[in-house]
Amino acid sequence: MSDEKDKLKQKHIEKLQERQREASIVRRIVLVSLIVIILAVAGVGYGVYQHIVGAIGPVDENDDEIVEVTIPIGSTVTGIGNILEEHNLVSNGDMFRFYVRFRNESGFQAGDYQLTRSMDMDEIIEELKQGTIYQEYELTFTIPEGRWLDNVVARVADETNLTEEELMEKLEDREYLESLIDRYSILDDVILDERIRWPLEGYLFPARYDFVDEELEVEQLIETMLNRTTEVLSESGASGSNYSYHEILTIASIIEGEARNDEERARISGVIRNRLNISMRLEMDPTVAYAHGEHFERTLYEHLDIESPYNTYRITGLPVGPINNPGAASIRAALYPEDHDYLYFFHAPNGNVYFSESFPEHNRAVQQYR
Repeated sequence: MSDEKDKLKQKHIEKLQERQREASIVRRIVLVSLIVIILAVAGVGYGVYQHIVGAIGPVDENDDEIVEVTIPIGSTVTGIGNILEEHNLVSNGDMFRFYVRFRNESGFQAGDYQLTRSMDMDEIIEELKQGTIYQEYELTFTIPEGRWLDNVVARVADETNLTEEELMEKLEDREYLESLIDRYSILDDVILDERIRWPLEGYLFPARYDFVDEELEVEQLIETMLNRTTEVLSESGASGSNYSYHEILTIASIIEGEARNDEERARISGVIRNRLNISMRLEMDPTVAYAHGEHFERTLYEHLDIESPYNTYRITGLPVGPINNPGAASIRAALYPEDHDYLYFFHAPNGNVYFSESFPEHNRAVQQYR
């Protein structure tokens, strides 16, 4: 009996020892795994750190050769970054833009600069803030937001040496439009849709334009405005949107036509998104006016019956194209709509706008505040 107890005791001891050995092995495996993970994370972090340091550091600290660079009037941070990258003065133009935003830098000056590839990003930024505009403007004019393309053309013709006839002829020249599509990523064949009134409606960015020459070429003007639209879309993050550039500008143009102030834009954009998500007609009054080619003080029921790919009271989804040339605030609102459940809004004569989630609620707002 005593022998059996001793044997059982011995087996118990052996099991405990076996478990201790297994636990020791598991602990070693876990420890090694943790070390591997820590080293991997550290390696990735170090790699990212090295990439950032390399991007903001000199392209070649031993290259002191002077590089002549011209920063044109009206250049954005994106445009400046691209110019610096083209001249191999920074390794990445996008990193220059991100770094400028991180540092909250501003005040860059147009002009001619002498830079070197041995300069780091901080030195280049400081140099670009010290420049002076190299030539007085000979021609300056402003295109307001939300204007139809024919109004933009009339405004340009009033302010420049160009005529409405030559502008419209170029804006409707299919061969020229196809060449623009080949050169501009924001353009595609959709602008050549025969249902679209003016192919570049929505793409001629409304802004102040300054030119050093008093005499303009038609192509120079159009492409300067397209460049500005491209820069605004890029800086707004449009390339990451689920919408195409054409759809973004179409939504932005409706927001531009509807909003009375910047505070309303994102909320109106949310209404548009909510309606699109449930395949509900947009029923936006500015699209009706554009369909008629006539501005109305007030949209009446008789205006709603027009058959047009722009009339959102008759079609489901977006109109065939933009209905005006929207500004940066409306483009940003189109990309970043406010999250809410509103499906309706009403601009009252008192200047306020009332948003509603249901049609009965909307009707009550109309009856109360009209």
